[in-house]
Amino acid sequence: MSETQRRVVIIGAGIGGLSQAIALKTKLKFRNFTIYEQGSEVGGVWNTNTYPGCSSDIHIHWYSLSTDLYPYWNKSHGLQPEIQAYWIGLSRKHNLYPHIAFNTKVVSAEWDNAKQQYTVVVEDVFSGKQTTSVAHVVISALGIMEAPNMPYEIPGIQKFKGVSFHSAQWPSSIDLRNKRVAVIGSASSGAQFVPSVSEDPSVKVVNFIRTPTWFTTRPHIPYSETAKWMFANIPLVMFLHRAWIMFRFVAPLHLNTSDKAIQRTTNRLRKYLLDNAPAKYHAHMIPDHPPGCKRTVADSGYLKSLYRPNVALNFDGIAEIVENGIVTKTGETLPFDVIVYATGFVGERYPMHVRGLNGVTVQGYYDAHGGPTAYIGTAIPDTPNFYLINGEFRGGRVLINCLLSVIITGPNTGTRTSALFIIEVQVAYILQLIEPVLKGTASSFAVKATPTDEFNDKLQEGLSRSVHVHCFSWARTKGTDKVFYASPWPGTIWWWMLRRPNWNHFKAVGAEKWLRARRAKTAKNVLKCGAVLALLWAYSNGSAQRALW
Repeated sequence: MSETQRRVVIIGAGIGGLSQAIALKTKLKFRNFTIYEQGSEVGGVWNTNTYPGCSSDIHIHWYSLSTDLYPYWNKSHGLQPEIQAYWIGLSRKHNLYPHIAFNTKVVSAEWDNAKQQYTVVVEDVFSGKQTTSVAHVVISALGIMEAPNMPYEIPGIQKFKGVSFHSAQWPSSIDLRNKRVAVIGSASSGAQFVPSVSEDPSVKVVNFIRTPTWFTTRPHIPYSETAKWMFANIPLVMFLHRAWIMFRFVAPLHLNTSDKAIQRTTNRLRKYLLDNAPAKYHAHMIPDHPPGCKRTVADSGYLKSLYRPNVALNFDGIAEIVENGIVTKTGETLPFDVIVYATGFVGERYPMHVRGLNGVTVQGYYDAHGGPTAYIGTAIPDTPNFYLINGEFRGGRVLINCLLSVIITGPNTGTRTSALFIIEVQVAYILQLIEPVLKGTASSFAVKATPTDEFNDKLQEGLSRSVHVHCFSWARTKGTDKVFYASPWPGTIWWWMLRRPNWNHFKAVGAEKWLRARRAKTAKNVLKCGAVLALLWAYSNGSAQRALW
């Protein structure tokens, strides 16, 4: 079956979707794909999140595709504009723009088992016009955190007469000079833009904190022009630099979660807070949950900014929002001109309708299993040829610096590593699953329910002994139930599990040609091994030498 008869739909032109598209073109030489992107440019989170100070919280040389390293990063951690430029550059380099339908959101994808294809409905975000097409493979790189979480539980949130917005919807025209600014939320997003906006002493910032979080140092170290030149011109230097960064994160084969290890980390992070935060806030800033239960925030200037006279923290709690400001639970009314909500995103709902076999939907499967659930974070039973990529949050919870380094679409793919590492591992895995379909030697593959359940039982059993069950968290269903984001294993284990498919865990349809080719390949490998073993046996007995003479 020719390439023109097979079509792939990729949902989202963020880092996951672009990585998958690049792999389709470079690894499989496949070009009959469309990326549907509801924004007006590529980049996903890096296109939509433009708040001051938005940056990566993982080393930028490891937050780059291994196939497309870039020698001219300015600092050890990239800022939003240059990361966005990097992905735009890759999209141009690999000629992806002709494949992208911008300002278009996917409304639904429904599997037709008789035709072995999806019916995909998309909608123009401006006109509302809907169109229908078909796809044999659908790859979701949306990011499960698509909708900003506005804290509507706060009374009066819609009464405020000043300017208010979510940090992921930062207005490009906003001028904060001489303004009184309330920031609600203090984890990663807030920790990035508070230092930036408060650099202007005329901006008066009050940061409202409901739950304190742990901080760790994450300085942005500039790369010298000499270093950039070496990365660009001396073979292997940039590769070895990236490998060194990577090794520090993925080398552990086991995460030490013993009480002693947790206490050592607690003591270290407590010391960091007490050494760097103003003494007047010490009593309020030490979290009562263990490190790792909520995401540790990378401190690239937040704690230092708390010493500024125009920055204050408020731990009194918010009773209500009124027309001119905020009333705290102590009864004090604080006037503001601007309110910025750094309050995260809705994370436990899949943001579109996908229906597979027997009426199964992605969200229905999630609901039936107590929250987001998948087979190795990548496939869902009864949804043939549908895969989840470790795409970025489109504005993730404030636990992630500009929603970056550990970010997910697939459930429980949150590891202590770079998102690009998990994405590249998943992309390589998905390519193996879809290659027979795209070549026409199989119609579909769907992961079976039993291995999916066995995998998730093991995963949740590991999480039950981890720090992730010791606090209220966005990464748990309803805040206290199933852990759907984190993984109990290091990145090396994810690589091992996803290095190649266990075909016994998948049900294949229309795969007779593929099965014959696979059996022939297996037989050929067996014969090769047999020949090698026979030769070794012959040498060990001296018969080979006699035969040669």
